[in-house]
Amino acid sequence: MPLHDSTITAGPIPERYARGWHCLGPALKFKDGKPHTVDAFGTRLVVFQGEDGKLNALDAWCPHMGGDLSHGRIEGSTVVCPFHGWSFGPDGDLKNIPYCKRLPRKARVGKWHTDEINEGLFVWHDHDGGDPIPGQSLPRLEQCYSAEWSDVRWAQWTININNRELVDNIADFGHFDTVHGSPPVYFANLFEGHKASQLQVGTSERLSGTDPLLTVATYFGPACLFVEMSGAFGDHRIESLLLTCNTPITKNSFIINYGVAVKRVPGLTKAENQSLIDTYVRLAQEALTQDVEIWDNKRRIDNPVLCEMDGPIYQARKWYDQFFVPVSEVSEESTRVQTYEMDISGGSIRKPVIRHLR
Repeated sequence: MPLHDSTITAGPIPERYARGWHCLGPALKFKDGKPHTVDAFGTRLVVFQGEDGKLNALDAWCPHMGGDLSHGRIEGSTVVCPFHGWSFGPDGDLKNIPYCKRLPRKARVGKWHTDEINEGLFVWHDHDGGDPIPGQSLPRLEQCYSAEWSDVRWAQWTININNRELVDNIADFGHFDTVHGSPPVYFANLFEGHKASQLQVGTSERLSGTDPLLTVATYFGPACLFVEMSGAFGDHRIESLLLTCNTPITKNSFIINYGVAVKRVPGLTKAENQSLIDTYVRLAQEALTQDVEIWDNKRRIDNPVLCEMDGPIYQARKWYDQFFVPVSEVSEESTRVQTYEMDISGGSIRKPVIRHLR
């Protein structure tokens, strides 16, 4: 047994899943007239589009005999269980039994609040069953609705560790150079209420060459990180939008739904823009793959030994804690305004304003 002064500790993972909006994937994926299986929050959901065009999410297990509604079929605005044909509406209520006129009053399945926004489908999760909190809605990102921008290109990964390992990155200054080869010269965090922002200026050989790369990244709640990024790419200035959304499958696994949109470059032909966008999206996805490899090959540690040049990891985790307790028990320490700033340029850069992505 080696002798050392520091022992890695990792307490039990919270029994709850985080309260907030979570992404189930690109909205278009669910608009094919079929029921879709989504494993999340330690259970299973069925996602389907109703006759009114709205996407719905229900608990997938039929209360009759446990059939999987996501393996059934869609009839009008109902999902039909493949086991006995019981059908349930978008509100979760039982609508029909093919062999019985009287419907059991208790026969219903849980309905999830949904929001189709920014080309994604999001659901609200609250362990205590609370409705979405006013003031914590996801922002409408105009890039996702502008003809000047590409469609959002989505990719997905499954990671076999708890979500917190990803969320730590909001404050992790040190990994950008080691993992991505993009050392920041300026790095800042702002924590306020349910939002946490990271602002950095640096370089990225992959995404900006030797020119500065500016990123403004904001978590809206525990699971939806939206990033505005600008820098040089070849002979052009490129603006991009990244949507990095984590949704737990179990307490030790989660899905990343990762969307990338790129602003078209004026003066380029449609074909030239398409080629540029395709290349940039591929490189952005490769950059996140570097993180995925780290997350898939690390362990949880609650007492990291930090150095003075590490970012505010402990402050970020305290902010994250607010989503794992009842709303009435959220502490002032988790939601109060806190800022952290690191400028290692020697004062040679004009300091950006620390702000949330809007």
